[in-house]
Amino acid sequence: MTNSPESSPGFDPDSAEPQPPGSLAALIGRILAEIDELQFQSFSNDDALDLGLLLVELGRQRSHPIAVDITKGEQVLFHAALAGATPDNERWIRAQQRTAVRYEVPSLLVGLRARAAGGRIEDNAWFDQQVFAAHGGAFPIYVRGTGAVATVTVSGLPQKADHELVVEALSEILGHTTPPG
Repeated sequence: MTNSPESSPGFDPDSAEPQPPGSLAALIGRILAEIDELQFQSFSNDDALDLGLLLVELGRQRSHPIAVDITKGEQVLFHAALAGATPDNERWIRAQQRTAVRYEVPSLLVGLRARAAGGRIEDNAWFDQQVFAAHGGAFPIYVRGTGAVATVTVSGLPQKADHELVVEALSEILGHTTPPG
């Protein structure tokens, strides 16, 4: 089992403080590298179970108050809520998941790209915050040569930490010694 990565320094999407120069672009670049590297050859229900159980194990070891969801189309393949998770986490999971499915990229990247363009996606009238959430936590499950086939979502931590936990688990499941980026 890999150890929890320290939350990477640099851009913090939850901070109102000034950010280090270039940190937003660096985080976007790191997520693009994760998309490229974290791809399955195929993805089955057993893979979903293995990934979900790993996320639960990591969450329990670290006493994280998280909910975990893996969904393929309309079918929930895995779902768990650990101690401390709340019904609000369920709402966040669905909203983040819809964002990842709609844009076929991690939900964190959607929000970061809007910031890189000089604003917030939530400020657009067409972005329905009752349906979508451009916050970290949902990551499409990519099959190489096919594209996004499912989503894995974690909710309960700050958005960057949710994203990093998913990346850590995907890296381990896919046999990478260190997370990409």
